[in-house]
Amino acid sequence: MGAGPRGQGPRGARSKGRSATAVVEELRAIADPVAHPNSHYRGDGPVMGVRMGELFAVAKRHADLPLAEVSTLLDMPAYEPRLTAFCILDFAVRSPRLGEDGREACSRLYLDRHDAIDSWDMVDRAAPRVIGGHLRDRSRAPLFDLAASPDPLRRRTAITAPLAYTRPPDPDGIADLLRLAELLLEDRDPLVSTPVGTALKHAGSAAPDAVAAFLARLGDRVPAPIRRAAREKLPPGA
Repeated sequence: MGAGPRGQGPRGARSKGRSATAVVEELRAIADPVAHPNSHYRGDGPVMGVRMGELFAVAKRHADLPLAEVSTLLDMPAYEPRLTAFCILDFAVRSPRLGEDGREACSRLYLDRHDAIDSWDMVDRAAPRVIGGHLRDRSRAPLFDLAASPDPLRRRTAITAPLAYTRPPDPDGIADLLRLAELLLEDRDPLVSTPVGTALKHAGSAAPDAVAAFLARLGDRVPAPIRRAAREKLPPGA
């Protein structure tokens, strides 16, 4: 996706006139800020008022949008076009026809345009498949760089992307998930502390012995809410 010339899809095929403008027109046609105020959004941009299920449907219809047009969506101040852009990336990398070059291009766009992320759901929607999936058989140094960022949403990407390694279980990926969780264990920002617990919970389902050993080794360093989340999927007595 996005590797071909502007106006072409991920495999060099014509994109049938799809553009950022067409995506925004669809969003505007279904927007209702009174019925769907999207009050969970805490960013600085305006809200159009698009129901999440309808937004996901728009993104799925435009999963072959050229990356230049996805980037244009990320330039927009309103919340919904930017969330749609990250959903498009998520849908695009699911296609077995995309190829490694296309997945790398999607991952690069996500990281290069992290400045456009100002809401937790943009991270949660795209980071596991777009970033975690791409790094499954590669160096995960970018995740450790993100974990050291002063931006809590970048730190959220660092701990959310490794969810990709819990299904199907990837022992090396889960080991890095645990390293990242330890780095972020005492992060006081709920944008980070909550997904640390979520990551450990899913890791506990995939690798219960590793998570139980992690909790035993760190003891009281693990905040109680994170410990509770981490133990949620562990077998009794683990």
